[in-house]
Formats: sequence, C-alpha cells, structure tokens
Amino acid sequence: MTRAYNFSAGPATLPETVLEQAGAELLDWHGAGASIVELSHRGPEFMQVASEAEADLRTLLSVPDDYAVLFLSGGATTQQALIPLNFAAPGQAADYVVTGHWGKTAIKQAHPYVSANVAADGEAGGFRDIPARADWRLSDDAAYVHVTANETIHGVEFRDTPDVGDVPLIADFSSSIASEPVDVSRYAMIYAGAQKNLGPVGVSVVIVRREPLERSGQPRAPIFEYARHAQSGSMLNTPPTFNWYLAGLVFKWMLAEGGVEEFARRNQRKADALYAAIDGSGGFYRNEVAPAVRSRMNVPFFLHDDGLDKAFLAEAKEAGLISLKGHRALGGMRASIYNAMPEAGVRALVGFMDEFRQRHG
Repeated sequence: MTRAYNFSAGPATLPETVLEQAGAELLDWHGAGASIVELSHRGPEFMQVASEAEADLRTLLSVPDDYAVLFLSGGATTQQALIPLNFAAPGQAADYVVTGHWGKTAIKQAHPYVSANVAADGEAGGFRDIPARADWRLSDDAAYVHVTANETIHGVEFRDTPDVGDVPLIADFSSSIASEPVDVSRYAMIYAGAQKNLGPVGVSVVIVRREPLERSGQPRAPIFEYARHAQSGSMLNTPPTFNWYLAGLVFKWMLAEGGVEEFARRNQRKADALYAAIDGSGGFYRNEVAPAVRSRMNVPFFLHDDGLDKAFLAEAKEAGLISLKGHRALGGMRASIYNAMPEAGVRALVGFMDEFRQRHG
C-alpha cells in the first residue's frame, strides 16, 4: 500500500509510526488481553496512558505548574461555549478579536452567555490581515480577551502574542498548537481540538491557569465546569479514551523527533517552500494574505483561472496528493501542512504545482 500525502485541514494526517503502533496494539494493549478501547478509563492501564499523556504534553509545551491540563470530549467549538460560562459573570463584557471564520464561530458560541464586544474585525478586508493592535477597541472591564491564534480557513496567524494588559488572554490554538514554542504563561487559557497537530478528532486539550478556575462564572451544570474536570483529572465522565491514547502516542512521537523547537524549523521550511512556489509562479497561483501574517499551517491559494480547479484536484490526486480543495467559505485550494506532514510531502506538492503550471499555463 502506498499512502498519499494528505493535506486535509482536519481530521488531518497523522504520523505513520503512530498509526502503525496503534494498529499493533489495537487487539492487545501491552499484554492486557484487551484493547485500550475496551478497558475501563479508571483502570490501571488507562490511568497509565492518561498520566503519561499529560506529562508528555506538559514537557512538550513547557506548561507551568500552576496550569491545569484537561483532555475533554468534543472539539474547540464546545470550548467556545464553555469559556463564557466559566469565566464571565452574567452580563459581563468579553472582548473578541475576529480574524477569520473560526473567530466568528467563537463569538457566535459566546453570544448567548456574555456581552460579546468585537474589539477588532478583519472581515471588511476579507480576513487577509490581522487588525493592528493599536486599533483594537478593548472594553474597560472585560472578563477576558479571545483570539484565534491561527485561522485554518483564511490562513492568517498571529506571529506574536498580543499584549492585552492585565485582562486574561484566551486563545484558540487548534490549528497551530505544538508547531513552535509558545510562552503559555502569557495566556490565561489555550485550547485546541486535537485533530490537526495533536491527534484524532473527538478530544480537545485545554490548558488553563488555575486562578481563573476559581471564578464563579454563570449558572451551569457540573459537567460544564472546568474546575470540576480539573479536580477529577478529566474523568468527571467517561472520556474519549482511544482519542486520548492516540494523542498520547503523537506527543511521544513529537518528543522523540526533537520537540516543538525542531517542528518549528521544519514547519518554517515547509511554509517557505510552498509560499515561494506560489509567489514565484508569475501569477498562475496566488495567496492573498498579508505576508507578515501568513499561516505556517494552512496555506490557501487560488489558480489564476478557477476553471482549472477541477483538473488541478484530479491530477493532484493521481499524483498522490489529496485533500487540497479549499473550504467552501473561501474556495480555491488549501494545503494544510501540520507537524505530521513530512517535508517530502511539501516538496512533492511544489513539484506538482510547477508541472501543472507548465502544462496549463
């Protein structure tokens, strides 16, 4: 079997060695006589998996001791609804910086629970840039400021942590977590759906400073309380054990490969090569994002003639390059080049793009 290079934005490609290990362990996990999928989440086998996954993620991201690390069911959109419930008092304002589709989704999830203030919005410019920090209109008494670290669809990325003063900063890192070193202490909370850089769909990682967990927030069921999940080791209810286990294997793979410092180098090389192919195509391909905020993880691009889109996708698939179709909200193409995408995959894509341009240009 020959695996394709999978440029899907999520669920995304996973390291082959991780998939091979998971396959080998699927029927019998470490001599337990059963799959890890079948064993109790409170049994010693899974407790070992959970403990190692948390410890490895803390090491990988240099998570300070005063932060809780949670592994929760669902995706980032679920967290976007839980954030105001846990951290904002009834009627209190919260600031949102909207830099793309997922920033809009975050504020939509928050609206029922909080007075959401759009502090900055890049939609008028087609989400091709991030509004300058000097132009943000922050509230005087906001419960928190929310940003989307990397916009998966529109391909814009914060390259620096924004300074919001003493107000807690919360960030959706779903599509860029663990892709480079990040100073976690600059954030009150970061969260990420796992299905891009960390593992499979169905589990989210929440890294939250313990102090905000003491906020009373708003009336909510215990299952929606981050503090309860922290107290129970993310086992307030039955967690998605296989997803957690598989994410743990990805953490071990990343550490063995050299950690986030090494992936930062690889990811920059991949992004540089792909943007160079686009910018050097004489207009055959184009990326419309301001260069200073171009994403290293998700590269949207357009052909000069959208009538060639179907041929591009069909020929790319024949060449072993899949999932390049752009999101329906934007169109065109999109190459997602997360940690598990090898540099050889990007070289193959760049080579194909050049050949396609010569055939169709």
